[in-house]
Amino acid sequence: MNEPRAQVVPLRPGERVGRDAEFSAFMAQAEPALGRMAYLLTGDRHRAEELVQQALVRTYVAWPRARDRDPLAYARRVLANARIDTWRKHRREVLVDHEDLPHGGHDGPGDHHADRDLLVRALTRLPERRRRVVVLRYLLDLGEREVAEDLGISTGAVKSAASRGLAQLRGLMTEDDRSTTGTEVPR
Repeated sequence: MNEPRAQVVPLRPGERVGRDAEFSAFMAQAEPALGRMAYLLTGDRHRAEELVQQALVRTYVAWPRARDRDPLAYARRVLANARIDTWRKHRREVLVDHEDLPHGGHDGPGDHHADRDLLVRALTRLPERRRRVVVLRYLLDLGEREVAEDLGISTGAVKSAASRGLAQLRGLMTEDDRSTTGTEVPR
């Protein structure tokens, strides 16, 4: 599940491409990964799409600086920061109360949609920093150093947030699964 590193390459070998064409190629390659990350951070498809658009606009504005480094890492960091900005702006807004979330029935251990729903619902209940770390570290399969660089925190803070986030996530998912199926999730 390791995200491929986005490469800035001309559209045709030997051709020098302009900024717009170069960014368009990057955007086509990076948008699916950014979309997954945004959805896991917000838990809402529409907000995730808006967040990806904001991140891509900000990355485009800084494209000369972003392309010289790792442009996907730059875009991920912009996306994480945009999520924080949105959260701060709408801090009093309750995205979705846990009790109002749909609790679809499980069709069995192979029901991936129910498992994904359970995970996304549990992620929405994690504190913002832990959610960002868990999403980047385990769902996007980034290393501790990459997560630390993307979020601008220390590697130790990543380790701590990841450990606490996973423990809290396990508890939330077990609790949610018990409430929807009447059974306990095996560890």
